[in-house]
Order: sequence, then structure tokens, then C-alpha cells
Amino acid sequence: MSATPETPPSPSRPTVTEREARQVAEAAREQDWRKPSFAKELFLGRFRLDLIHPHPLPADEHAQRGEEFLAKLRDFCETKIDGALIEREARIPDEVVTGLKELGAFGMKIDTKYGGLGLTQVYYNKALALVGSASPAIGALLSAHQSIGVPQPLKLFGTQEQKETFLPRCARTDISAFLLTEPDVGSDPARLATTAVPEGDDYVLDGVKLWTTNGVVADLLVVMARVPKSEGHRGGITAFVVEAASEGVTVENRNAFMGLRGLENGVTRFHRVRVPASHRIGEEGQGLKIALTTLNTGRLSLPAMCVGAGKWCLKIAREWSAAREQWGKPVALHEAVGSKIAFIAATTFALEAVVDLSSQMADEDRNDIRIEAALAKLYGSEMAWLMADELVQIRGGRGFETADSLRARGERAVPAEQMLRDLRINRIFEGSTEIMHLLIAREAVDAHLSVAGDLIDPEKSLPDKARAGANAGVFYAKWLPRLVAGPGQLPGSYGGFKHGVDLSGHLRYVERTSRKLARSTFYAMSRWQGRMETKQGFLGRIVDIGAELFAMSAACVRAELLRGRGENGREAYQLADAFCRQARIRVEELFDRLWTNTDDIDRKVVRGVLSGTYTWLEHGVVDPSGDGPWIAAAAPGPSTRDNAHRPIR
Repeated sequence: MSATPETPPSPSRPTVTEREARQVAEAAREQDWRKPSFAKELFLGRFRLDLIHPHPLPADEHAQRGEEFLAKLRDFCETKIDGALIEREARIPDEVVTGLKELGAFGMKIDTKYGGLGLTQVYYNKALALVGSASPAIGALLSAHQSIGVPQPLKLFGTQEQKETFLPRCARTDISAFLLTEPDVGSDPARLATTAVPEGDDYVLDGVKLWTTNGVVADLLVVMARVPKSEGHRGGITAFVVEAASEGVTVENRNAFMGLRGLENGVTRFHRVRVPASHRIGEEGQGLKIALTTLNTGRLSLPAMCVGAGKWCLKIAREWSAAREQWGKPVALHEAVGSKIAFIAATTFALEAVVDLSSQMADEDRNDIRIEAALAKLYGSEMAWLMADELVQIRGGRGFETADSLRARGERAVPAEQMLRDLRINRIFEGSTEIMHLLIAREAVDAHLSVAGDLIDPEKSLPDKARAGANAGVFYAKWLPRLVAGPGQLPGSYGGFKHGVDLSGHLRYVERTSRKLARSTFYAMSRWQGRMETKQGFLGRIVDIGAELFAMSAACVRAELLRGRGENGREAYQLADAFCRQARIRVEELFDRLWTNTDDIDRKVVRGVLSGTYTWLEHGVVDPSGDGPWIAAAAPGPSTRDNAHRPIR
């Protein structure tokens, strides 16, 4: 096929350096730690079990309200949702969406005074896991609406007038969407090109947004746009609530994907769209901070649905591997298959522990959970994908076959391959795995950068470096000695976690390993200094170790909670023990790879690939890709396409 020239950069696209892009991202971070964080302490080598044990629990009235809604939602899922139909037609029926509105599912997280159900984060997540098991596309619809759409940023940053205007609509009638990504802007918002120019009492929006989940059917949009700096306007990336039916808003395409075929995701163009200044959320320039703060708890919805996926994978693996016989016995009793089932069971238990613990901490608001939520998203999306992949392998050829094909030839219509396709996006949604590694790593080393950041900043003056050196000396003189020894080296530590199965050894391991993790991070910072941020392979492994340690801690604490409440305590201890043993093997492999890896040679190969050194390796195939630019042009201007917007009423 003929080569296609690259798309020229849009004249409105800001040109920024790498340093400027990092400065924008850094400015959007929450700078202070006003509340304790279990995960932050873990990365610093301090195992603060007291922050998560005893396991926090919802108040009785919150639990009762949540359980009552879950019962109604379960009945709706069983009687009104046909997941196979949604998969075949690539659309959620309007009557299902209407029924969910009438049930109150669009207002689960909205306060009752605005017409919502006022569910806690714990029960909101349980609801998403339930409905997501019936149809992942519906789970995505509800999550995008409430976790990152209009309700959550207004709850945190909206004025009273905005809440009274928009929240009742979001609770019962209107669907909302969140619009940040652009055709040429993903995780680098400094290059955001959509503009919001002040004109009198309005802002005028121009630009194009890509992958607008819910955007095709949305009534209300949260839009991130760049306000130019001018007299009386500080400018910067700013958040707005925009009526989707406004003149100049055009949904130019409904996108189709590998999975989540019922997803109403599109491309939305804004041309001279007037938005009242009263619809601006927060101040000018606060848009990214609003987005990141919203995601602190918003990210928990995705791993909640991954928990639901794990539970379903376990159910199918159990039923199928007991019924399917090979060489005279059920396949589950063959070790090669049994190890996969054990992985699914133990990982589902641990992932539910991570999500429930993080969610309850979010509800209580005693702890800063920005790292915990990010770890839950990262860990949940990666492990759910692995569990679904193992289920497909356990099912063999039937795992690769579609549910419709299985049904047509008289077998149970198990959508294992669909589950795998649907889960794949979770490693990209709301921050890809690679971006999550960097985001969590930045938060994990915040204490170090706070005291020693100026030392490794090449632009700082010698007096600044001298002051930083003095501060760092004081901090490390106190911190480093504490990494030498701790409760993890005392055989009797955490003895309260020994009931038949002994989990205390796993907690001692977490304590010891958290100190080793902190020492490794300190050594790397000393070795690479300002180049540390380029060592993304190393940082990713550091974060993955922390994720495993967090999951181990959550699993042990949950097992003890269930034992104390008389709810399958013995079995919970067994699952926690199995998970921790599996996790410890992964942790040791990650530590080995911190210093023994192919990162350096990989970089050389990448440079060779980009320079064309290895193009001979590409010979012998044809490329079935169609012609066209790699990135579609997104210059501002009026739309030339039919409006695909389809509000559901």
C-alpha cells in the first residue's frame, strides 16, 4: 500500500518541551499529604498496619441502604439485561438505560438531597461489580457517568448553585461524560488544543475530543479546555460543564472497539460553542487538578468491575473443570490446570480485599488514598486480564469460541473470549499501566523529592543545592537507620494473624520487604539522581513490588475480618495464605529484575528500530492496514459530518 504523509501539526496545538510538560503535570498534583497513607508509608519502608487493621467497616445504616439497592439491582440484572444481545447488536437497548434511570442507578453516588441514592464508595463498587458481570458495557456506562462524569467533580469542586442545577438531572434523567483526550493528546495534557476563549459572560469552546465514553448519548459533558491568559484571566486548562445539545457540539463518530461493544464512545467536535461562565468548575487553570482529584476515588470503579470479572472467571473455571474429564479424572485435578484455578481463586480474594479496603478508607476519609486507589486500578486491571486469559486456557478451544457459536451447537454459551476482550481496555482506561507506574512512582518518592529534589535539579543554584543538602542530611539521618531492622525480623510479630493457618509470617515478610523496597529506591536515587525519572523500567518494577505488598496486606487483614465475624474465616485464611505465597514469588522475581535486566540493550534496540536498522526483519509480509494518517487531523472549525448524538429519553 502507498505511504501516507504524516498529519501536519495543528496550528492551535501548543508546542511544549519535555520539561514544560512535566511542570504542567507536577502543578496539577496534590502537593501536600495532610492525612496518613498506608501505601505511601509502605514505599518509605514503614509498615503501618495500624492504618488498615482492624479493617474499617461501613456504618449499619449505610450497609442496609446498600444491601437493599443491591437486591433490586440484582433482580434487574437477572430479568432485564441481556448481555448477549448487547454484544450482538453493539448497543445497550434504550429501555434498559431507562430502567436503570428509574432504578436510581445513575444516582448511586449522588447525595439523597439531590435525588440520588447516596451510596457509599463500598456499595457503589459492589453495584458496579454486579451490573458489570451482566454487561461490562453497562458497567462502563454507569462508571463513566458517576466516577469521572459531571457528578464527581461537582461534588468535590462545584458551587452550591451548580450542584442544585446539575446533580438532580444526573441522578435521574441525564447521562454525563468526561472529555479530556484529543486525537494527538493522551497522557500529555500540556499539549491540549481545545480552547475556551472568554467573551463577555461566556466562554467560547473550539476543538475536538477523542474517545468520549458516553459522549454519543450524553446530555451533559465535563470538558477540559485551555483558557488563553489575558487581562483578568489567569488562563490555563479549565473544566466546564457543557450541555451536549448546545449549538456547535457535534458527535462526529461512534467508535467501535475490540471489546465493550455496547460502549457509546465517540469523537466530539466543538465549534464556537458558548458556555456560561457559571458553568466553569473551579477556577481557571484548575482543570487538571480537578481531573486528578476526581480520579483519586474515581479509579476505584474500574478494579471493582475487575473483581466481578474474577468472581465470574472462578465460577466458570470451577463448574467447567469439574465437568470436563481428561485421562480418567476432572481436568481440575490435573496440576497444570489446578494451578490456574488456584491463581484465579486466590487473586480474586486478594483483589476484592484491595478494592473493599481502599473503598472503605475513601468513605471514612481518614486516610489519603491517592496511591491506594492508583495501585488498585493498576493491580486490578493487570490481574483481571491474567485471570481471564487463564480461564480461556482452561476452557481450551471452547474458550476461543464465541458464546453464540457454542449456543448454536447446543453447548452452554459461556462468553470467555468476550470477557478477555472486554477486560483488555482496563489496562489503558483512566491511565495506562505505563502511566500508572510513573504516577505512582512519583507519589512514592515524594518524600525524597521534597527534601532532596533541589540536589538533583540541574537548574537549581549552588545556594539552593546547599540548603537542600542540609535538609536531606537531617531527613536521611533519621530515616535510613530505621530501614535496618523492624518487627518483620521478630518471630512473634503479628501473632494475632495465626488461626489454624499462619498469616503472621506473610505480614513479617511485608514489613521486611517494604524496608528492602525503600532501600532499593534510595540506592537508585543516589546512583541515577536526575536521570531517575528516565528509568521507567526500574520504576515500574518498584511500583509492582509495592502493589503486591499492598495486596498481601489487604488479603491478610480481610481474612482476619472474616474470621472475626464468623464468615468463612477458615477458608479466607486459606485463600490469603495461597495468595501471599504466590505473591512472594512474584516479588522476589521483581527484585531480581531491578538490577538484572535488559533495559540498556533494549534502549539500543529501540534506537535501531527507529533509525531503520532492522527494516530487513520486516520483509516477507504484507501490511493489511488501510491508507490514512496515523493521527486524524483535528483542526478547529465547523463540522462537516452528520451529528451522531443520540440522547436517550
